Amino acid sequence: MTHYGIFNSIRIIGNNCRESFAMVLCLKQNKLIFKETVMKIPQYSEMMNPLIEALHILGGSGSVEEINNKIIEMQRYTDDIVNELHGKGPQTEIEYRLGWTRTYLKKYGLLENSNRSVWSIAIDKKNIKKVNSKEVIDYVHDLRLEKEKNENAISDEFLSEESAGIKSWQEKLIELLLSLPPDTFERLIQRILRESGFYQVEVTGRTGDGGIDGKGIFKIAGLISFNVLFQCKRWQKSVTASDIRDFRGAMVGRADKGLFATTGSFTRDAIKEASRDGAAPLI
Repeated sequence: MTHYGIFNSIRIIGNNCRESFAMVLCLKQNKLIFKETVMKIPQYSEMMNPLIEALHILGGSGSVEEINNKIIEMQRYTDDIVNELHGKGPQTEIEYRLGWTRTYLKKYGLLENSNRSVWSIAIDKKNIKKVNSKEVIDYVHDLRLEKEKNENAISDEFLSEESAGIKSWQEKLIELLLSLPPDTFERLIQRILRESGFYQVEVTGRTGDGGIDGKGIFKIAGLISFNVLFQCKRWQKSVTASDIRDFRGAMVGRADKGLFATTGSFTRDAIKEASRDGAAPLI
């Protein structure tokens, strides 16, 4: 009789490929062996049914962030896979592919979305739990071919809402922001905060200040106000939980809340750390 027991796992991210390699230590016939497993970033078609399941768990609707997080939780994707950037970012590869997943299911008539980016299962499709991904893809491709036949052109509506937008302006915006001098970027954040309802916004940017770039006050309904410190990072890389902890450490005794602005992205651990119970919340 053969028994398997997983004692430990070591994850290694492969060079120039989007796969997560795992060397798993197993017990087989009382002998320790190494078993190699590979977890690839799933294709958009492979995430159709997980997305439908996630929406049902969320009550039939959810924001893009809620849906993505639920899928990642359900599928137990590794941090390496979750944090892999699409191109130069800031969007992750998982987010990019899930954008296509939502688009195909919408064209198939299964999903609907509002102007507030809340996605839901269509009323007449509430009972559908699973789909045949090939059937969905074939259906959408047939629609596109029919569109080409009638108009002799590919309609822009068949491009993913998220991916099309990224290529048309978000990547250009990121490139522009990365080209700004540090002090100009800080002034831009200052202006954005003022336009968002902050007042007494000051850019400090002093060295040796724990990375604090400025401060301001945010008032809610004219009744409650918070002192807020902010940090600005013109990064292409991801902000980690360690970066969040360092920023929070610099805030101690100086402000109620913190705001971390970056041109990059945030790892899942960084997002969790920002809202950790018992610690000063970060935006």
